[in-house]
Amino acid sequence: MTDATAKRRGRPPRTESADTRDRILAAAREVFSERGYEKTSVRAIAKAAGVDSALVHHYFGTKEQVFESAVEVAFAPALRSRDTLLDGPLDGIGERLTRMIFGLWENPVTRTPLLAIVRSAVNNEAAAAVFRRLISGQLLRRIASQLDVPDPELRAELAAAQIVGVAMMRYVIKIEPVASADPEQIIARLAPVVQGHLTGP
Repeated sequence: MTDATAKRRGRPPRTESADTRDRILAAAREVFSERGYEKTSVRAIAKAAGVDSALVHHYFGTKEQVFESAVEVAFAPALRSRDTLLDGPLDGIGERLTRMIFGLWENPVTRTPLLAIVRSAVNNEAAAAVFRRLISGQLLRRIASQLDVPDPELRAELAAAQIVGVAMMRYVIKIEPVASADPEQIIARLAPVVQGHLTGP
């Protein structure tokens, strides 16, 4: 076996691995956003990334695992800021949570993967399970653990449902006038309702 053959059959160099992995994830977010979970295949992701399907399986495994990795990347800013979200006083957590989520939707960089996630989760149980696992396990339970009120997990989920519902109307279904309203106006009206779910009587 020649050195060149050994290199081809071995794992790619670390820098090449990171670049390839990132390229596959970027392609996956685009394809999931355009087609939804059901109509997306590993082959389609590989084609969009300019790699062989075997490489997608090598880095991520199944389509569900590719989707989960894409979701984690999309929600990384929210997960990184969750401790900051919980640092301040609880009487302001409704606005901080609302502002954080709408900040993700208003940012074009994170909006595309969020659209892919929401559209896929609505239409497919496997995609919905990934979404629930990430949001419930890494965000809502952390918020609920800080609430000194009855039914904290239910309250956190109702608060999230309020935000997600408005986000769906604004960014996915695009119902007017919500779709074109100033985001600050939406946050100002929505945050007190979210706060009521979290800490109200």
